Amino acid sequence: MANFYQEDPHLSSLLKKYLPVSFYQWADRELHAFGEYCAGEIDERAVYTDREGKPRLVKYDKMGEEVSRVWVNEGYKRTVEETYNTGIVGHIHKEIPDLGRKGNYVYSFAQGYLLSHAEPGFYCPVTLTMATAYLIDHYADKGLRERYLPHVLATGEIELYEGATFLTERQGGSDVGANQVRALETADGYRIYGEKYFASNAGQCGVAMVLARIEGAKEGTKGLSLFLVPWEENRQDQKLHIRRLKDKLGVRAVPSAEVEFDGAKAYLVGEAEQGFAYMVEALNLSRICNAVASLGIMKRAFLEARDYASNRTAFGSKLTDLPMIQDTLTTLAAKQQVETSAVFAMIHHFDQLLCANPNQPEEEQILLRLYIAILKKETAEQAIHFAHEALEMHGGNGYIEDFVTPRLLRDAQVLTVWEGTGNILGLEVLRLVEKYQADHLFFQEVSRRLAALPKNLQGLREQLELEIKRMADWLEEVKKADRDIRTYYCKEIAEKFAAVFESAVALEDAAEGNGRNKDVAEVYLQSTWNSGTYQAEPMTIRYFKRIVETNHSAAIST
Repeated sequence: MANFYQEDPHLSSLLKKYLPVSFYQWADRELHAFGEYCAGEIDERAVYTDREGKPRLVKYDKMGEEVSRVWVNEGYKRTVEETYNTGIVGHIHKEIPDLGRKGNYVYSFAQGYLLSHAEPGFYCPVTLTMATAYLIDHYADKGLRERYLPHVLATGEIELYEGATFLTERQGGSDVGANQVRALETADGYRIYGEKYFASNAGQCGVAMVLARIEGAKEGTKGLSLFLVPWEENRQDQKLHIRRLKDKLGVRAVPSAEVEFDGAKAYLVGEAEQGFAYMVEALNLSRICNAVASLGIMKRAFLEARDYASNRTAFGSKLTDLPMIQDTLTTLAAKQQVETSAVFAMIHHFDQLLCANPNQPEEEQILLRLYIAILKKETAEQAIHFAHEALEMHGGNGYIEDFVTPRLLRDAQVLTVWEGTGNILGLEVLRLVEKYQADHLFFQEVSRRLAALPKNLQGLREQLELEIKRMADWLEEVKKADRDIRTYYCKEIAEKFAAVFESAVALEDAAEGNGRNKDVAEVYLQSTWNSGTYQAEPMTIRYFKRIVETNHSAAIST
């Protein structure tokens, strides 16, 4: 694969849909270059970082003095510099010189998607820097913004400060309200004391956004405040220490550490005791990043499986001549395309809510929170499934580190954990249903979308409407149950929401696009709602050439 962007004509069609004409034309050129870069140098560096050049903690210098530095290899440093210089973070908040306007999240996430084909481990620091930029831009006072934000948004003109968000503590984990890190007010600001147990991008960040509890503050999440902690000056003053780096299964490019604060200088961001609320906003942004990284792994896994099957001969036939292989590849291609459409529809919604019209009704904000929760969960789980399928398609070769498939599987696994596990996301969905009637808003929105479909999709629309009716009836029964039973079903509720939303998006794509998109929609609905039913002429085999091979031909000719 020479260019991940050229391999994905569907991504280009989504950008054409969501970006203004002049922005799309510029983005299309930039992403052609970035897609080639990701498939080439970044991918090569990612192999080295994963297998031989992962970050290392330099705890002491040659004189025995503690330094708590994190070593990263030179190739990784080049990837950092060159990727941030494209504006993957900076151009969300500042003007793109060639266009005379700011970028947006749709374009940034298109970059992140391509990057995650090759190096989802590095996309984690990018995510953390995006979250840091968001928090400083929205909640820091003027002095902090002027001092730190230009560095976080740097695109080569000044020193880059990567970001980090430190929440997790040993005794708390997902229970952030149990956090114990303290912030003591002094004459020249605040000092932070305590430990963060899973601090990603430690040693590489220029600033860290840290949740801590001011003396006398309430217990639980409502007593937490948000602080900006400059990394380097505190490290040099030995006011923070890295105890050790985590030895992780995957995403080895990002250094994740146990960090101890011993009077680290810190600056309050926003209002005291509002830190958790601020961080939840950043967490939703990070969850979108997580979904985008999952999509990138899904696409890379599909491409590897397709190309291997197209070139591998067994029992006198190419693998792609075998019905079960055609079924797998067609199902994967349809799922990945529909899920990409769904995620970018959500991203466009996020852009509209955050940038174009921040005063949109509360109902829109509730729907966005719902979409983020269900799609983060679904994409993360699918990334593991896709990586597994790609590995199996390769047979024994898939288990060998000479191929990318083992790394895809190892890197995918963390995405179900980062930014909230399936259990946490299921509880979030249940909370939105119980507190805000998100299910009613969701069904109304989906009904509106379906009503706008053309008549030639009536059969598929009616099929989906029947499934929606079944889901709504089932959900009403669940809502009548006691609390334990409702929580028992919370993940299944999230999964059903995701299936309905993605099905509606698939039909919208079928209405807007070419005949291939209708084939994709039919395969998606069949595999989602009627999997296992007997088909005399299986749809995935019938549409294999149009969905898998036609898309490949389009990519080659682009």
